[in-house]
Amino acid sequence: MKICWKMWSFPETEKEMGQMAVDREQFKQLLKDNGLKITNQRLLVLEALASCPDKHLTAEEIYEMVKAGYPEIGLATVYRTIQLLLELNLIDRINLDDGFVRYEIGNVGLGTAEHHHHHLICVNCGKVISFKDDLLEELEEKIMETTGFHVVDHEVKLYGRCAECGGKLIEEERN
Repeated sequence: MKICWKMWSFPETEKEMGQMAVDREQFKQLLKDNGLKITNQRLLVLEALASCPDKHLTAEEIYEMVKAGYPEIGLATVYRTIQLLLELNLIDRINLDDGFVRYEIGNVGLGTAEHHHHHLICVNCGKVISFKDDLLEELEEKIMETTGFHVVDHEVKLYGRCAECGGKLIEEERN
């Protein structure tokens, strides 16, 4: 898995800050509104995740990213910050059945509870592909109509072979 912290650097200018996927000022306000301190550690963990929107990072990977530019941070602080970001609905916890709990940035709407994307997992090479189309809305509406159950979120993981591995298998079968 290519880790994005090698490509990630801390935003230094206001212009770079403005290009972050997460609005730093909005995040600061959300912390204030919830009676929480605004700390560099919290901002940096969120920005590290925001800089890798299509990655599924472990807490240790997030820690290594932040530590590269902020060596004083501890792993326990990263874990506490991740828990806080989860409670604020800013990030999502995902299990890709690889033995690790992974995290990804949530919807940029800060605190909104919307459906996210689904994951396609290759059983051959382990590649994870994000799939953004939400085709379950009709099913959710039918569930609501027939049972009164209101679905607020769902997680879908589909297992199969990616294009590269499927292509390899077809070539092997021909020989």
